[in-house]
Amino acid sequence: MEELHDVQLTEVKPLLTRQNRASLQDVNSNAHHVETAHGVLHVTMRNVGKGNRPTILTYHDVGLNHQSCFNTLFNFEDMKEVMQHFSVLHVDAPGQQDNAPVFPSGYQYPTLEELADMLPPVLSKLQVKSVIGIGVGAGAYILAKLALNKPNLVEGLILINIDPCGKGWMNWAVSKLSSWTSSLVDNIMEHHFTSDELLENKDIIQMLRLHISQDIPQENLALYFSSYENRVDLEIERPVPGLTGSSIVTLRCPVLLVVGDMSPFVDAVVDCNSRLDPSKTTLLKMADCGGLPQVVQPGKLAEAIKYFLQGMGYMPAAGMTRLIRSRSRSASGTSI
Repeated sequence: MEELHDVQLTEVKPLLTRQNRASLQDVNSNAHHVETAHGVLHVTMRNVGKGNRPTILTYHDVGLNHQSCFNTLFNFEDMKEVMQHFSVLHVDAPGQQDNAPVFPSGYQYPTLEELADMLPPVLSKLQVKSVIGIGVGAGAYILAKLALNKPNLVEGLILINIDPCGKGWMNWAVSKLSSWTSSLVDNIMEHHFTSDELLENKDIIQMLRLHISQDIPQENLALYFSSYENRVDLEIERPVPGLTGSSIVTLRCPVLLVVGDMSPFVDAVVDCNSRLDPSKTTLLKMADCGGLPQVVQPGKLAEAIKYFLQGMGYMPAAGMTRLIRSRSRSASGTSI
């Protein structure tokens, strides 16, 4: 797969307002509640019936649900072109969807590993044979775990802000102290953004803070966040050229890793890239972008997704995209 390492992409940032978010409703969609061994999952299928192509499977980060995490991206014009070729299955983590009931006291929330285990029965129930995953943060970890457990189900992965490592003892202690001195909303905002972005990107920060505090039951949100904070290492390792064997644990499908150059996840994503097969992995670092590239730069991310799908042979190369033009100019020495 042709590399996109450290491509510098810039874009005017759209304003995420409550009015805009309200207008980004699911269209041509069917909602389902699917029972699994670890509880019920709320999922939404869009554009049902796209032949033998894989289904795009999305999984959101903590503090978000499928609408607040992905609607800005999927309603962008270039992404609508992608959806002409694929059905899309959006998954909401348990209790994170709009109007979700509050879990009873003492409810045992699934671990991230168990959340990944909930997906195969959902895909079977909806007769989805294979997927291309798009995950953000906690959702990226869950989809990567799905690909490790069920490699025949996952044809490709687009992982945004993935952190493949569990918390060490010192990080756990710092996180525990922070949970005692800061509110749940503050802790989740610090998960998404650096301190600089929290001060500078005030429109999106205010809108997301309202969403986190008002639209998702706080009890449910705390449980999902706790599962993410208590994740274990994915334990993936880069294959050694010329050395084959079942002992190597890695993602075997094509992978696009995405991170903003001002994101708190830059080091984690670079570390993840170092653990994957370089012949199948692309690292895309988006310029002038922080913790929410799918919200802040949906056009540039849609371009990258189109190019990734074209590389997998699933989309026609209908003309030269802006991303390819940018890469061509960069290769010829022209500044962008």
